[in-house]
Amino acid sequence: MTTYQNETTDYTKTLRLSASADTVFHALTQVSGLSSWWTRATGSGNAGGELRFYFDSSVDACVMTVDQAQHPTQVTWTVTECRFLPDWLGTQPTFTIEPIDHDACELHFRHHGLTAELDCIEMCTVGWDTYLASLRQYVQTGQGAPFTNA
Repeated sequence: MTTYQNETTDYTKTLRLSASADTVFHALTQVSGLSSWWTRATGSGNAGGELRFYFDSSVDACVMTVDQAQHPTQVTWTVTECRFLPDWLGTQPTFTIEPIDHDACELHFRHHGLTAELDCIEMCTVGWDTYLASLRQYVQTGQGAPFTNA
């Protein structure tokens, strides 16, 4: 479910996943996992680390600091550089993982600062919907559908 209520509401989505909280946490903090469902990534997904995500070119990365990586329930990033998508600068993608049992969890995603007032909102909403579905596919089957022109 994607939620939008007004111009000041952040993009949010909740997914129920047939995967353990550990599996989802690792997909959000390990470069190999991130590259398997979103796009090519480098760096460290540990708290205090920096992740670089590559989309259209290997030169311009979307750079995020890892503010929080609390195993297995919370991952928060802050976008510190993103030349090709300047609306994202200073925003915070946040993943909250709620374990249901040993092989299921609920993922609450919120991109703080990604609101309807931004120019990129339609493209970004479609993008997050697509890649969160890829994350679901990856944690449930081992095969995601990441961006491939990176």
